[in-house]
Amino acid sequence: MKIPVLISADLIHKKVKSLSKQISKDYINKHPLLISILNGAFVFTADLIRHLTIPVRCDFMRVSSYNQSTQSSGRIKIIMDIDSPVKNRDIIIVDDIIDTGLTTRYIINRLKRRKPRSIKLCALLNKPSRRIVPIKIDYCGFTVPNKFVVGYGIDYKEQYRQLHYIGYLPG
Repeated sequence: MKIPVLISADLIHKKVKSLSKQISKDYINKHPLLISILNGAFVFTADLIRHLTIPVRCDFMRVSSYNQSTQSSGRIKIIMDIDSPVKNRDIIIVDDIIDTGLTTRYIINRLKRRKPRSIKLCALLNKPSRRIVPIKIDYCGFTVPNKFVVGYGIDYKEQYRQLHYIGYLPG
């Protein structure tokens, strides 16, 4: 199936460099912990850290709420938690897309209980049309329409992650 392009690889590359530059500026003389939300954000996180000019530590959290569907189930399940200590650390959560906000709110609240110094959110994509709970995105790549997006690490049933661009499933 041909996947229509929503955001080109070139635009993604430029935006990732811009986000990295802003994070590097905001965290100068700091050593933040980046928490990448798997599986969708691994490509974005890898490209983001390659452009950072500050020291960072990376860890990964795997969370599920989709259950092989195009709609969030609303039930959030931590499949893999981070290993890094969070207390008194500056945290940057790196996610692929903020949709309803339910998963993001759950992750933020879970991390807040561990008493970090700060928590910021960096998301490649923002889909405000589906938002159920308010979420502040500190570093936002692109706002997308209410379409099921794939590519650049984002999948549908483990397909399309390899696309260099963000596309959408027609229909």
